[in-house]
Amino acid sequence: MKKMTLSLVLGLSGTAMAAVIVLPALAQESLLPEGFGAPADTPAPRPSPTPSATPAPTTGAAPKNGATPPPVAPTLGAPTTATDPTEAGEEAEEDEEVASGGLKYDLPPGARRLLTRIGPLTPETGGLAPDAFGVRGQYAAAIMRKTSGQLASRWGQILLRRSLASAIDTPDTINGADLAADRASLLLRMGESITARRIVQSVDYDRASPRLVAAAQQAYLANADPAGMCPYVPAGLAHGDEQAWRLSAAICAGLSGEAGPAGWAIGRVRSSGRISNFDILLAERVLGATGAGRRSTTIEWTDIDRLTSWRFGMATATAIPVPETLRTSAPFYMKGWTVLAPMTDMANRVAAAPEAAARGVLSSEAYVSLLSAAASEEEPAETLLAQTEQLRGAFRLATGANRYAAMERLWSAGGTPTQSYAAMVATARAAAALPTSTAVGDDPWQLLGSMLAAGYDENALAWVPTVSVGSRAWGVLAVGSPRPLTGMSAGAVDQFAGDDDSAETLRSKFLLAGLAGLGRLDAEAASAAASDLGVDLGKQTRWSRAIMAAAERREPGMVALLAAAGMQGEWAKVPPYHLYHIVRALREVGLAPEARMIAAEALVRV
Repeated sequence: MKKMTLSLVLGLSGTAMAAVIVLPALAQESLLPEGFGAPADTPAPRPSPTPSATPAPTTGAAPKNGATPPPVAPTLGAPTTATDPTEAGEEAEEDEEVASGGLKYDLPPGARRLLTRIGPLTPETGGLAPDAFGVRGQYAAAIMRKTSGQLASRWGQILLRRSLASAIDTPDTINGADLAADRASLLLRMGESITARRIVQSVDYDRASPRLVAAAQQAYLANADPAGMCPYVPAGLAHGDEQAWRLSAAICAGLSGEAGPAGWAIGRVRSSGRISNFDILLAERVLGATGAGRRSTTIEWTDIDRLTSWRFGMATATAIPVPETLRTSAPFYMKGWTVLAPMTDMANRVAAAPEAAARGVLSSEAYVSLLSAAASEEEPAETLLAQTEQLRGAFRLATGANRYAAMERLWSAGGTPTQSYAAMVATARAAAALPTSTAVGDDPWQLLGSMLAAGYDENALAWVPTVSVGSRAWGVLAVGSPRPLTGMSAGAVDQFAGDDDSAETLRSKFLLAGLAGLGRLDAEAASAAASDLGVDLGKQTRWSRAIMAAAERREPGMVALLAAAGMQGEWAKVPPYHLYHIVRALREVGLAPEARMIAAEALVRV
C-alpha cells in the first residue's frame, strides 16, 4: 500500500518530477481537410538552430455548426463536442465565483487569464510571435485535427511543439478554448504529454469549452495525474461521456477523503453496464491508493487486448505493471507518454526512449541522462550496462580515435533504423567535441548526422575540408551547414547520385530538394539536376500552394503546422517536392536553421 500511495503522489506532481529527469528536444496518405490536401503521388559545443524552449523533462476548433472527432483515441467513450462555444476574447473585468466540486472561491481579476492569447512560451522564452498562426483560426484548427502526430522528422516535431506551445493570439473566427483543445490534442498525438498539459493549464478551467474539457481529460491521463481532472468533472458530466466522468468524479471524491460519494459513483457506473469492469477496477485501485477504497483490488490483464488512455493513466499512477504485449502494441504516442512519466518503471521508460529520442520528444541531453540514471539503478540489464559503457567511452576515452570507435559501435548496434538514429542523438555532443584531426574514414556521414541531430551545425562545418565532394557526408554538410559550400553545381549533385544506394535515388532527390529550397543551387543547375533525377520539385498541389501562401503572409506557425502535415509517416514516403516546399517556406519566414536541420536529417535517415 505504501508503494501504491507513493506512486499516486508522484503521478499528481508529474511536471515537477519530469523536469528533473528528462528534457525535451523542441505514399504519403493525405490527412489534411477534405478538398485541401492531395495524396503523395499528385569543447563544449553549442547548437546554432533555435532550440525548443518547452518545459523541462520533454487539436483546433470545432466549427460552430458541427462536431469533430475526439482529441485522441477515446478512453471510455467518445467525448461530445462543442456546438455552442463561448465568445473568443472574453474579458475578465470583475470577480467571478468559480465552482470546483463542492468548493467555491473568488478568483481575483488579476489572476484571470484571457482567451485572446493562450500558451506558455513567449518570444523571449523561445516561442514564436503572437501572430505566428495568422487570423484564420478555423483553418488552423482543421489542419491540427487532420494531422496524425506521427511525423517523419525529429526536427519537424521539435519545431511544431515549439509553435503549438507559443503564446499565440486567438483569431476572431474561433473560441480560444477550442483552439487550445486542438493544440493540446495534437501535442498528445505527438507524444508530448507535458507540453499538452501546459496548454490545457493555460486556460482557466471554468472557461474551458466542452472540447477543451475532453482534451484536458486526455492530457491528465497521459501524465498519469488523476487529480488534474477534478476541476473539469462538473463540465465533463454535463457535456462529455457521463459514465467516464462519473469514474473521474469518484476518484476526485476519494482524493478529497469522501469515501461515501466515491463508492456511490463507482456503483452507479458499474450498474450502468456501459463501461468495462476492468476500467472500473482501475478506478477502484486509485481509490485504494488514496485510502478511500473499501477493499483491495486485484488487477488482471488476461482478457485485455489494448492499452487505452484511461488504462495507461490509471495503471501508471498506481504502479500497476502493464504487460509487455500491450505496451508493444500501444499507439506510438504512448511511448512518448511513457518516457515522460517519471513514475513509470525505469525499464519501460528505457524501452520507449529510443523512439522518443528519434522523434524529438527527448533531447540528446535528456536521452543520455535517462540512460545514465537507468544504469545507476540496482541490477540494471546487461544490455543497458553495455550501452552506457560505450556511451561513456564516446565521451571520455583518451584519444579521439577511441571515442569515435565507441560511437561507431553504438550506431551499428541498433536493430532498427529508429534505434540507430536514436544512438546518433545520444552521441551528438560527443561527436561535436571530436577533433577534426581524428581519422574517421572517407565518408563520416554518421558523425555529421549525429552532430546535426542536436543542432551542432558550427561544429559540423569544421569538417568540410575533410570530406570528399559527392560523398554522403558532403551531402549532409551541403544542406546542413550554416553557410553554403563552394563549388555547388548540378555536376556535384550528379556525382552524389552516382554513389546513392537509396531506393529510387530518394537520397539524391532529397539533396536536390534541400539545396533548391535553401537557395544554394541556382535555378538553371537545379533544373538540370531535376531532369537527370526525374523529379518535379515545382509540382503544385493544394498543400504546396497553402504552405507557400502562409510563407508569403509571414506566418511561421502556420508554415510549421503545414510542414508537419506534409511530413507525416516515415521519410521513405515523403515526396521530394514536399521537402522542397517545406525548406523553402521555412527559410522565407525566418526559420532557416530549422529548414537546414530538416533537410540534413532527410539525408541521414534514408
